[in-house]
Amino acid sequence: MPSHPVDEARDFLARHPEVTSIDLLISDLNGVMRGKRIPRDNLEKAFEHGINLPASVFALDILGNTVEATGLGLDTGDGDRVCRPVPGTLMPTPWLRDGRQAQLLMTMEDSNGGPYPVDPRQLLAGVLERLKREGLTPVVAVEMEFYLVDRSRNELGMVQPPCSPATGERATHSQLYSISELDEYADFLEEVHTAAETQALPLDTALKECAPGQFEINLIHCDDALAACDSAVLLKRLIKGIALRHGFEATFMAKPYGDEAGNGTHVHISLLDESGHNVFAAEDGDPLGTPRLKQAVAGLLAMMPASMALFAPNLNSFRRFQPGLYVPMAPTWGFDNRSVAVRIPSGPNAARRLEHRVAGADANPYLLVATLLAAIEHGLHQQMTPPPAITGNAYDQVAPSLTNSWSQALDLLKESKALTEALGPQFLRVFLANRRAERDQAMQAVSKLEYDWYLRHV
Repeated sequence: MPSHPVDEARDFLARHPEVTSIDLLISDLNGVMRGKRIPRDNLEKAFEHGINLPASVFALDILGNTVEATGLGLDTGDGDRVCRPVPGTLMPTPWLRDGRQAQLLMTMEDSNGGPYPVDPRQLLAGVLERLKREGLTPVVAVEMEFYLVDRSRNELGMVQPPCSPATGERATHSQLYSISELDEYADFLEEVHTAAETQALPLDTALKECAPGQFEINLIHCDDALAACDSAVLLKRLIKGIALRHGFEATFMAKPYGDEAGNGTHVHISLLDESGHNVFAAEDGDPLGTPRLKQAVAGLLAMMPASMALFAPNLNSFRRFQPGLYVPMAPTWGFDNRSVAVRIPSGPNAARRLEHRVAGADANPYLLVATLLAAIEHGLHQQMTPPPAITGNAYDQVAPSLTNSWSQALDLLKESKALTEALGPQFLRVFLANRRAERDQAMQAVSKLEYDWYLRHV
């Protein structure tokens, strides 16, 4: 790593004379990348002095409109804050403009030069700092599912699976773990992997998921949770960009098809102590781990109902929570069991970890991981005890209890003292105002289904 921040810019420009402009990116509350594009001659200045962006970037809804109820817009004059580069994230974007484009992640400061409390990345950094003071380092891996869809809509104006680049046929079956379907989309997947290598994104496996056109590309675990989430948001951008080059659209929307599996984000977490020992790995090899693993699980289960607005941040998110499609409907846990909300995967004892399976792929990775780590921290501090681990099909044993109501999820989050303390009252106030405003707008839209069902019959 260069000794001075501006050296990173100089080294990059020297190695990439072909790059003519750089996108400076920051993740909003929805995980949408916002920012500015600068010419290469301004890159060193951006490293030395940062760039200005309005704090209202975190007041934007999914359509890019400022939600004034957040208090970050005109009430405060819509003022600027300084954003600083995230070291190590300056990389080419080979799928854009024939490789003449690059990108750099930014993070926002408050007016005193400290972390801006509504910036999702800064929020996660604060949770990590608390764990660091306790001698704990999370090891995190983020797994996201996505769909490739045809850029043309069907006769009803709805999305549809793409036609196979190899056969020209439109997929109609699930073909879970199909190698032949990976072969059919090999050119797309190969370009994703090549671009990820260029950007130093630690890709692991690619697999064909449950539904037509659905895939999952996993990232390797990392003992820097901020870097793990940086990789997740950048991988989303990369997949979307390369899909367009191949004639598809890629979507991380939680439920693109009402009758098919949704897109989830699964997060794997273990904790290392100051000597690098995994505190979840039991000396006797117990597959359910140590008392600290059980405390972590208990914290996640206890805070799960109040966390749903962060796991499922929009109207479409809640359509994913339907029975029979491998989506957890209640706070449950178990060993090597994909019907539970928190799974303890099988594998070597030294790699004992938990896998959180509730969130959709539309969740902001920084906010998601911050929430999970805060819940784990809560379970450890309170030395909580989880209910008995589930064996067998959790759906048959535990009634659904996690809310599938966007409004109720926001109410539960507002009422949670533990999450208010963990994430900060200022962040929570802005997040709730932002999400409530988007919900209010969504409720004004009348769907085709409502006309079909009710217009003539009631």
